[in-house]
Amino acid sequence: MPPVRRLAAILAADVAGYSRLMGSDEEGTHERLSAHLRELVEPKIKEHRGRIVKNTGDGFLAEFASVVDAVRCAVEIQRGMAERNSGTPPDSRIDFRVGINLGDVMAEPADIYGDGVNVAARLEALAEAGGICVSGTVREHVGDRLVLAFEDVGEPELKNITRPVRVYRVRDGTAPIRPPAAVSPQSLQLPDKPSIAVLPFANMSGDPEQEYFAEGMVEEIITALSRIRWLFVIARASSFTYKGQSVDVKQVGRELGVRYVLEGSVRKAGGRVRITAQLIEGATGAHLWADRFDGSLDAEFDLQDQVAMSVAGVIEPTLQAAETARSASRPTDDLTAYDLYLRAYAMVRSSARQISEALRLTEQAIERDPRYGPALAWAAVCCHRLLVDGRSEDPAADRLKGADFARRALEVAGDDPSIMANAAFALAFFGEDIGAMAAFVDRALALNPNYARGWHISGTIRLMAGQPDIAIEHLHTALRLSPRARVGMSLTVIGIAHFLSRRFDEAVPKLLIAIQENPNLPHPYRYLAACYAHMGRLDDAREVIQRLRAISPVVVPDLSFLRSPQHRELYLSGLRLAAGDVI
Repeated sequence: MPPVRRLAAILAADVAGYSRLMGSDEEGTHERLSAHLRELVEPKIKEHRGRIVKNTGDGFLAEFASVVDAVRCAVEIQRGMAERNSGTPPDSRIDFRVGINLGDVMAEPADIYGDGVNVAARLEALAEAGGICVSGTVREHVGDRLVLAFEDVGEPELKNITRPVRVYRVRDGTAPIRPPAAVSPQSLQLPDKPSIAVLPFANMSGDPEQEYFAEGMVEEIITALSRIRWLFVIARASSFTYKGQSVDVKQVGRELGVRYVLEGSVRKAGGRVRITAQLIEGATGAHLWADRFDGSLDAEFDLQDQVAMSVAGVIEPTLQAAETARSASRPTDDLTAYDLYLRAYAMVRSSARQISEALRLTEQAIERDPRYGPALAWAAVCCHRLLVDGRSEDPAADRLKGADFARRALEVAGDDPSIMANAAFALAFFGEDIGAMAAFVDRALALNPNYARGWHISGTIRLMAGQPDIAIEHLHTALRLSPRARVGMSLTVIGIAHFLSRRFDEAVPKLLIAIQENPNLPHPYRYLAACYAHMGRLDDAREVIQRLRAISPVVVPDLSFLRSPQHRELYLSGLRLAAGDVI
């Protein structure tokens, strides 16, 4: 009797690094994996009308009658695993890799066989930890039915599969997938001038509370290096994506597209600071230089400059000391104010929920030094974020306070690019003359062409001014200087720029990837919904509005930041179509 055959969507999953996990904690790994399967995986598969065919020791095999159900189930499992892994040390996390294929299978009560199953298993092997790979057939059947981004990775050779198989990576807000290769390719071309990335320095103080101090130290070293006009410096946000990881420096060089990598450590004890640093050639992994710098906390600024000048001297022996000299006057001589600023800066970068506390700390720093430019500019940014995120308890007061902080920052900015750019960005949002604010940012970028946030701000201000094509150009520069971290922010603005130019087909994938990177940010949902509406895809637009309402009660935000009436009307009309008669 011939075997029973049927068409099925096959989902194959295994645990990334399972042998290593079992080797370090056999019983604990088994217990945690069993709990994940029992409490998350099995209920999700049942919820999406699938069945687990078998457990494979380090994973499972499941089948579904619907391709859409299979992909949706996989995405929800990965989301659930990201939540369950939060707070778990990286070396102990259980991350699934998932492959999905659609094919004809031979069915038995306890197993399924066939080429379709084999392809799913090979796709699983290609997936990243926490990621999903699907075949071209699956991608075709899903179409636009799910709000996901699919990254085409070509037709890689699959072991023991002779026919070519088109492979796609599914990009959604799942953990802990690496940033999309469509945005940050595996290997970036080296710039036409010396290039460097500064990795996060290890905190050797033995106190986790001093982590912000080590990060601030590295931030200042990056800033000092960025002032060297002939040097291409990767932004802190991208180099810090390697924080807490044991990485191959050659891999870092390829992924960030740099010739040199600086790594080291910071130890703060009592009133003393010790910095150790080593410079490594990215292509070969060869150590070019290493040194140790000791000093008192009162001299920590000088230590930062010593590191930067030593590194630059190794890269370019003819460097003149003046090229790395900081402003003649320090932003502040009050180290307590500096410490408060560092704490606030770290808070804003780590969590939107801490903006109010960050503002309180910057205000304390400003009380100690009323002319402390970085703190004034950062306080303005905090006020802007409270308003944009809908977290302000008194929007009118925060708007006035933020504008005042920003104006005071510009008064003392001197030649500090970050003060100029951050203050100008806040004032542009608060309604100041857009041309004047763009001029401040242009000046900042002339002083520091390596300032990735400055290029992002410049692109955003150009978008506000009704210049979407210039905005896209500047945002792509920001992405090259910071190719790994928070790319969703830049892609959101690029997507908006394409939307405002009525290039809806180009806007959609950018906005989808932005949602994938930060599913809790409401802006890309709004523009994606408006985009779908103008494309006539009203069902998709309404589904996006439903997802938006799950994270924000505000469907139509304040549109005043768009200075062009035509752009405001395009956006508003799209949201009205997407939300129906609710707004």
